[in-house]
Amino acid sequence: MKQFKLGFLVNPIAGIGGSVALKGSDGIDTAQKALALGAEPKANLRAKLALEVLIPYQSQITIYTAGNDMGENIALELGFNVEVVYQYQGEHSSFSDSENLVDILQQQHMDLLLFAGGDGTARNVCAKVAGYFPVLGIPAGCKIHSGVYALTPSAAGRVVEQMINNEIVSFVDADVMDIDEDAFRQGTVRARRYGEMQIPSELQYIQAVKSGGKETDELVLMDIAAHVIELMDDELFVIGSGSTVATVMDELAIDNTLLGVDLLLEQELVANDVIESQLYEQVTSSKHGVKLVITVIGGQGHIFGRGNQQLSPRIIRAIGKENIIVVATKTKLQALNQRPLIVDTGDATLDKELSGFIPVVTGFHDQVLYPVASPGLL
Repeated sequence: MKQFKLGFLVNPIAGIGGSVALKGSDGIDTAQKALALGAEPKANLRAKLALEVLIPYQSQITIYTAGNDMGENIALELGFNVEVVYQYQGEHSSFSDSENLVDILQQQHMDLLLFAGGDGTARNVCAKVAGYFPVLGIPAGCKIHSGVYALTPSAAGRVVEQMINNEIVSFVDADVMDIDEDAFRQGTVRARRYGEMQIPSELQYIQAVKSGGKETDELVLMDIAAHVIELMDDELFVIGSGSTVATVMDELAIDNTLLGVDLLLEQELVANDVIESQLYEQVTSSKHGVKLVITVIGGQGHIFGRGNQQLSPRIIRAIGKENIIVVATKTKLQALNQRPLIVDTGDATLDKELSGFIPVVTGFHDQVLYPVASPGLL
């Protein structure tokens, strides 16, 4: 069984100034002032509430975190398998330690980064997150204006539980907000948006539905196509096989090779039904970025290894996991009965690299996180 790779970050001083009327914990001296006034750190206690929900799944989880009170202590106390990937220097951690840890966790391809803090911590995480990297905040600060936090620590744990159980979890962009604490201490609320991050949330049907709540397949496929087409700018798009992907070509009024691979650039046809050697040459010589659009082939949930043998391991590696766009209706995903999508490229190392959680486009601006596994992990 594949281990769920959970990145875990605790800002141990998050919210420490709240109980002593310091209006937050930002600033070099604030934590020292708060401790001098008798404040007690609460962030690890909040983080513990989230992890306690996951105790029944300990055999399925490896927690990657920083040493001591940035995550290691509380995870070990609860009996989790822990890999310490960063150690901070000095008596207390700082915002740069949070950013350094995020850098490392992103490079190690976590299934999710779970972090405890407030809006300042969310800003630190956001400053280092690039591309697809799902995160979820455990509310532990004085200021929780950002949309990247769960309602409660236990709620954060429940969302992770859904992911571990292979339930369909929606994937949305959420704003990172913060206020100026110095101004706030003077009685002025001055909020600012610092960016957005991708978070998992409970599944919501936000696309066209029939009475009874079932997806209208034709409309959903058109929504999926509209989402993919919106992404097309100056990148080379490799269009895989399958009827769901074919809808993209239909919406562009371009002849599609249903059981083959086509190439598009700026929404124009470059080549139809390319073979593996032609595709590799196009991908590796392209002066543009490359995106690959694929769907679920067959009833077992294959995204590689069935019906798209042109997509060889060397081509998939050249394109990169972060540039793979998987499209499918929620109806098709639910028909898998919580089984993961399957990658069977013929290269066991690549299959392992592709395993984990991947965003699946299920409508227009609607995505879900879904697990992917290699045959050896099923």
